[in-house]
Amino acid sequence: MSRIGKKPVDLPSGVTASVSGQTIEVKGPKGVRSFKATDDVTLSVEDNIVTITPRGSSKRARQQWGMSRTMVANLITGVTDGFKKELEIQGVGYRAAMEGNNLKLNLGLSHDVVYEVPEGVTVAAPKPTEITIEGIDEQVVGQVAANIRAWRKPEPYKGKGIRYKGEFVFRKEGKKK
Repeated sequence: MSRIGKKPVDLPSGVTASVSGQTIEVKGPKGVRSFKATDDVTLSVEDNIVTITPRGSSKRARQQWGMSRTMVANLITGVTDGFKKELEIQGVGYRAAMEGNNLKLNLGLSHDVVYEVPEGVTVAAPKPTEITIEGIDEQVVGQVAANIRAWRKPEPYKGKGIRYKGEFVFRKEGKKK
């Protein structure tokens, strides 16, 4: 039995959900999101509570049960609070700045990296060494953060690079003579 799937998802005030077939659409103050569940689960909305139940006892139905419940909970979190990722840049001369809808990164390469921000995500650089990514879709926010971080991952010897805020980078000792 799925412990996650058993929990019903509460709809906060100002959020509405409607189910049509296997698709649930959630509307909130930050926008509208939808999720199409597989045929292994049943979605229902009653009295501001969304419940997900499996349509059998197969292994796949139990897997989809917990995953579908988590996806619906993420939809509701996205339209109410949104999702946020913060990145830190460490290294001499490494910095970031917004230019219109593009993020310009100086990362010690022979050229500046210009990252075009996708639609539905807002990126800000409050300081030259900080990047904030916000949006209502957790997957897109995480993917944008991963794409930016991929330009210069933190290296273990000096710790230079782009890292998530609060990320621990295991440091190595250099060569000894």
